[in-house]
Amino acid sequence: MALPFQKELEKYKNIDEDELLGKLSEEELKHLENVLDDLDPESALLPAGFRQKDQTQKAATGPFDREHLLMYLEKEALEQKDREDFVPFTGEKKGRVFIPKEKPIETRKEEKVTLDPELEEALASASDTELYDLAAVLGVHNLLNNPKFDEETSDTKGGKGPVRNVVKGEKVKPVFEEPPNPTNVEVSLQQMKANDPGLQEVNLNNIKAFADMLKVNKTLKSLNIESNFITGAGILALVEALRENDTLTEIKIDNQRQQLGTAVEMEIAQMLEENSRILKFGYQFTKQGPRTRVAAAITKNNDLVRKKRVEGDRR
Repeated sequence: MALPFQKELEKYKNIDEDELLGKLSEEELKHLENVLDDLDPESALLPAGFRQKDQTQKAATGPFDREHLLMYLEKEALEQKDREDFVPFTGEKKGRVFIPKEKPIETRKEEKVTLDPELEEALASASDTELYDLAAVLGVHNLLNNPKFDEETSDTKGGKGPVRNVVKGEKVKPVFEEPPNPTNVEVSLQQMKANDPGLQEVNLNNIKAFADMLKVNKTLKSLNIESNFITGAGILALVEALRENDTLTEIKIDNQRQQLGTAVEMEIAQMLEENSRILKFGYQFTKQGPRTRVAAAITKNNDLVRKKRVEGDRR
């Protein structure tokens, strides 16, 4: 059973509220807002996000940005001075004045290391070569980048005692330009391709050369490409060619313009471990691992040659 007032409200079901609000003027909207405030002062019928009235006449500057708002509030808080709190009737400030604590300066004391008398005597009488060997065993050979040591240096101004094992710098030695290399590269390459038995040594110092010829050559015994402009990629190509070459016994590739790097040095070490014909390899390694492997491989190759020579003499 429908109530009488519900029958009167049924005629308003099909009314478009947006259309009615769009036809109202600004004064009529304000009057309607005041009427609604009287009917529902707490705005309990509205969602929480719509209960706060817009109390500003400024145009919107953009969407809400929480990070930007926090930065602005923090900046305003830092720029605004703190309110000074005074004790009533005295004018004195409350609290104590903040004084930042100074961090104590850490002073490290040098620990005195005492060694056995026998070890002290052995180190005192050791030569530079023996000290280098000891440094290589301890893994600090890279720190010893100069061949000379200043065993005792004293600071006369400060009155300090002698300091032992201080690295002494060397004077820069002038490097003179090498004379032009008279080697004819094209003729040498043709002889290498043709396996000329008269060609047993080629000096390509200061000359850009290719490693492909080494794969087919079977007579060359010595190769020198020091002081060149070969990059790590070129040295890797040379290493790959040497894997297939079984006649070269001496190779020199030191003093290139660019450092080869650890990866290239490891490839060189692996190649020398696989190629038992190479007896001399001229290159100054920068890493301890490849240096040790190459030294062992070269020693092994020379031992094999010596054993074959001894067996041949016995026969």
